[in-house]
Amino acid sequence: MVGLSRLLASMVLAFLVEPALIASAVAGPVDMTPINAMDRAAFVVKFGAIFEKSPWVAEEAWEKRPFANLDDMHGAMVAVVKNAPATRELALLQAHPDLAGKEAQAGTMTASSVAEQASAGLNSLSPVEFADLTHLNSTYKAKFGFPFIIAVRMHTKEGIFSEFKRRLRNDTQTEFANDLQNVYIITRLRLNKLLDAD
Repeated sequence: MVGLSRLLASMVLAFLVEPALIASAVAGPVDMTPINAMDRAAFVVKFGAIFEKSPWVAEEAWEKRPFANLDDMHGAMVAVVKNAPATRELALLQAHPDLAGKEAQAGTMTASSVAEQASAGLNSLSPVEFADLTHLNSTYKAKFGFPFIIAVRMHTKEGIFSEFKRRLRNDTQTEFANDLQNVYIITRLRLNKLLDAD
């Protein structure tokens, strides 16, 4: 029980302090030798989907090899985004689907987004919840110009609704930063999941 408490405490601290710390709380050591040996094309094939529909992140991060560990690799990917022009960061945010939105209904979301949204029960909303979420999505996008992004694996369905409503009160600059911070958490969790599956 103590081990579980420590794990949960580490994840909460990681969420508050630095998304890359999620790795030490979740993933075990990863042999970086085969990753560092990949050519650019193989690296992009393997890791290009970590950032939603934005393989340019992996393509540019590849240049920072060799990576000492998974933290270093994810840090290189995050640095690519942080050093990108604001227009490219905006395009990255806009590549994300609305929560339980049109892409979910049409079945056109990426496999990662489908699994993430299902983990929080967003694939089985009641009609009232679905209507509320649709309204929140459209209100948020109309106000900020990009979709609401949240690391759904770190929240309950109720927590997501609460956070959505709270963040709607923010200004655009704050929400741009919030969305990017959540992207960094989401991508670290995706990276862990991808490498755990190998």
